[in-house]
Amino acid sequence: MSEEYVDSYVILLPISLIVLGAFLISLFKKGSKVVKKNPRSTMAVNGGGFWAEEKIQKLRCSVKNYDWGRIGLDSEVYRLTRANSGAKIDPNKPYAEFWMGTHESGPSRVIKKPKILANGNCFNSNWTICDLGGPNLKSWIERNPHVLGDKVRKKWGSDLPFLFKVLSIAKPLSIQAHPCKELAKKLHIQDPNVYKDANHKPEMALAITEFEALCGFVGLEDLQMVLRNVPEISQLVGSALVDKVSNITAEDSEQDVKAALKQLFTQIMSASEHAVADVLSQLTSRLRLKDNLTSKEKLVLRLEEQYPNDVGVLAAFLMNFVKLNPGEALCIGANDLHAYVSGDCIECMATSDNVVRAGLTPKKRDVETLCDMLTYKQGHPDIVRGFNVEGTGGCIKRYRPSFEEFEVDHCHLFKGKMTAFPAMAGPSVFLVTEGMGTVRMGFSMEKISAGDVLFAPANTKLSIHSETRLELYRAGVNTKYL
Repeated sequence: MSEEYVDSYVILLPISLIVLGAFLISLFKKGSKVVKKNPRSTMAVNGGGFWAEEKIQKLRCSVKNYDWGRIGLDSEVYRLTRANSGAKIDPNKPYAEFWMGTHESGPSRVIKKPKILANGNCFNSNWTICDLGGPNLKSWIERNPHVLGDKVRKKWGSDLPFLFKVLSIAKPLSIQAHPCKELAKKLHIQDPNVYKDANHKPEMALAITEFEALCGFVGLEDLQMVLRNVPEISQLVGSALVDKVSNITAEDSEQDVKAALKQLFTQIMSASEHAVADVLSQLTSRLRLKDNLTSKEKLVLRLEEQYPNDVGVLAAFLMNFVKLNPGEALCIGANDLHAYVSGDCIECMATSDNVVRAGLTPKKRDVETLCDMLTYKQGHPDIVRGFNVEGTGGCIKRYRPSFEEFEVDHCHLFKGKMTAFPAMAGPSVFLVTEGMGTVRMGFSMEKISAGDVLFAPANTKLSIHSETRLELYRAGVNTKYL
């Protein structure tokens, strides 16, 4: 190599490095500007540092301490809330509902975790430092509407169409129904403090433990048997109405049967407090002296102990008493009468908090509205047992109701196993109820454990790897309608 060539090389090398450095600095600054302007970017600038906007978002969720909830350690909701919040919570309170979603009555928040840029690269590792407060999920979605997917945005706008919950029930919820959309709009205008939104609320309850519920009205033959075997109800409504219902036959129209049932139910629920207390006293005295009580009679005695002198105790005789095993689900449409009685369940519904109550509750009752709005559907409700999702090796079972807003998946993995959730056209919310593992999406990985709640955008394919026995649930828009 000539001396002239060496001299030129020595001179040009530093100059080249300076030019290259200036180019890289310019490129980095342009990239930062793009990130600031582009809400879909995977990187956002915050002052002098950086936030990593992962495609999978961890959520902090809301809890409801209604008095019917299980106390402290007896409550699945308590266990999940303690793990999800990362804070000490009072073990002496009832923990009734764990909410995952965007409804203003209990919004979830996006957890923000700072991640550092090193040598121009963003780390994608898990952090043990304290989480920093992030936006509520609804406002985050409004700023990033693409996460819902085009089909969901077109149909429901820039909000999550479903609300995901866990319930831990120590004593029965109210005799209630959720209004259809038309009635919900009317009630919301009339009394927005009680009826929080203008949406309907079809729902599905998936049992985690043995679960009891009252759901819909018994069939005609069973109804007539109630009037024969429960003289206290006949005493309350009078012989004329008893005769009217007793004389209905299968040849009568469905409309006539529903009209008679509506009249009977309305008369019971509208009875005076004094009259109700009187017949309940007679009823409980009679049942306590009776041998071989039916399951419904045993339930009625339980209800009367928990809600003394409440007309809802009598309403139970007219309703189907349903017992679910873990893994079985119950679907409840708008304007359908129901009351959850005991147990823990996963619950999913359209995004609404509207409830019309008429019994078994200390809260406001609207007997007239409830009696007028009901479908008066009769017969035992269908039990949903789910089906295995194809291509998951039997690890994922799907519960798909007839409602378009939601469906629920249950995933169970033994230690060291793996399965995948295929990309969906709508968003998903995942809840880990047991165990530890990792969730992977492309090159991104997040450790998960019981109490973790994740938001996954539309068109996101995830793989789940278990480090221990792992159990989780996914709520998403009903894929049948996407």
